[in-house]
Amino acid sequence: MQTHHENYLFGHRKKSQVGCIIAAPKPDKDRHVFTPLVFRRMSLALFAALGLFIVFTFSHYGISNDEEVQHVYGRLLLDFYSSGFSDRSAFEYHNLFLYGGLFDLIAALLEQALPIWVWDMRHLLSALFGLAGIVAAYKIARHLGGERAGFFTVLLLAITGAWTGAMFTHTKDVPFAACMAWALYYTILVIEKLPRPPLALSIKLGIAVGCALGLRIGGAFAVIYLLLLLGISGLINIQGWQARLRYWLVSVIHLIPAGVVAFILMAIFWPWGVMSPSHPMEAARSFSHFAFNMLTIMDGEVMNIGEVPRYYLPAYLLVRLPEVFLLGLAGLLFSAALNYRALFKRREKLLPWLAVIIAALFPIAFNVIDKPALYNGIRHFTFVVPPVVVLAGLGLALSWDALHSLPRLRKGFGIACIALCALTLLTLARLHPYEYIYYNNLAGSMAEAEAEWEGDYWSSSLREASDMLEDEISTKPRRDASGRIVPYLVAVCAENIQGSAYLDRRFSVTKNWEAADFYLSTTNMGCDGVMNGKIIGEVKRMGVVLAVVKDRRDLLAHLRQPLMAPHQH
Repeated sequence: MQTHHENYLFGHRKKSQVGCIIAAPKPDKDRHVFTPLVFRRMSLALFAALGLFIVFTFSHYGISNDEEVQHVYGRLLLDFYSSGFSDRSAFEYHNLFLYGGLFDLIAALLEQALPIWVWDMRHLLSALFGLAGIVAAYKIARHLGGERAGFFTVLLLAITGAWTGAMFTHTKDVPFAACMAWALYYTILVIEKLPRPPLALSIKLGIAVGCALGLRIGGAFAVIYLLLLLGISGLINIQGWQARLRYWLVSVIHLIPAGVVAFILMAIFWPWGVMSPSHPMEAARSFSHFAFNMLTIMDGEVMNIGEVPRYYLPAYLLVRLPEVFLLGLAGLLFSAALNYRALFKRREKLLPWLAVIIAALFPIAFNVIDKPALYNGIRHFTFVVPPVVVLAGLGLALSWDALHSLPRLRKGFGIACIALCALTLLTLARLHPYEYIYYNNLAGSMAEAEAEWEGDYWSSSLREASDMLEDEISTKPRRDASGRIVPYLVAVCAENIQGSAYLDRRFSVTKNWEAADFYLSTTNMGCDGVMNGKIIGEVKRMGVVLAVVKDRRDLLAHLRQPLMAPHQH
């Protein structure tokens, strides 16, 4: 018989048949104050706050390095459909055809319908995907651990700079991660209903997986998770190989609608991917083994992206996620160790939890084993953040209950969690709008972290640097003897649009760096040291210089030539 406390911690049976794989302790007085309804309202308040944060700040974020080519790709996909499939320029544009265009196609459509500057519109759209990803993580945690775990999950993801800071400008990584989070949620619901999941549920899973594949071939991870769980479910729940084979066959038949829907959506958003049976594998090989001449940095060591160690991703996760994450994950292990016998007695309840664990650990293990080229920290594996957050949120909720008989230790645990969350939130506020460069204290001070790990790799701070340049120079344009405007030439250590989009007619971004009058650069990977000039502006956060503006007008000829980046010496 289920206790009131079990309902409180893990959700009502009639709403979820999952329950908890870890035995809950006896109820305590806190349940009378912090009821599920209270935690639900707190979660809704957090969602409202996040919504307001998006609405009031989406225009603060700068254009990212890949954003121009991505948006052009979206426009070309729109041309492909509007031309009746005759204009195939999208499949010849750089290597963008290796990606799905779900986000970029939507952005290209909205560009024609909304009176918002296209780059701000993209950031708003991306942030809404990010918010949807938080909703998915909340629903997973609530399904497994009740409203309290759901609230902790929302809170943790909200203070994760690698998510709420990145969700405005990582317009491929965060939307993909959000789709993967929804795919995980529906996978959990499906495996609970095997071998005959409802048609509606199968279709919802297909939509989520199809949208993920419509962004990146990495959506295949969601299919792998499902197949693994399907296999494990048969082994755990069914006795005898003949019965298991029948179970698996019936399950696959009922999941055919999911496969059909996923394929249709992938075809719509990634038409190149279905033009040949070999194309998905070609994309998978390209992303697993691509390499080009680019450097990254980890713990102060500079290296080529094709030579990163196997622990590159785990190391970045360790320093990029807030400290309270580590407390939550440690709490989950602690609670599991205390109740390990329950893990074996209630094996049928293990699968939903195992789904989250697989989603969190499988990509990391794959990365460690396969050792692909990596850069920009965890950017390409942002999709592991939501399942890790769910595990941490569940760990915090379970730890609180596990400490019910140790009130002093429990109080200290609660104070530590609150203090760590407050410290992280304060740091994010000080970094705004560059929250995505956040590192925890394991990476050292913010100055040490920005020097020894990748910093503003998206060059978002160039938006603020461009404003500084405009403020430093006379509002009157420079003119020649005949009165014609002669714009100042500006070199940008990023994509040209990351300067030209913000500078007025007094300036012209040039690729001829030697002739440049001014130089805009972030300090990431030492790019600010490539060009000489007098520093007339600095973008700073927490005492760390993120970008510089250099005046080169008075330089002698021999000092105008570009230099080798410090990290390349």
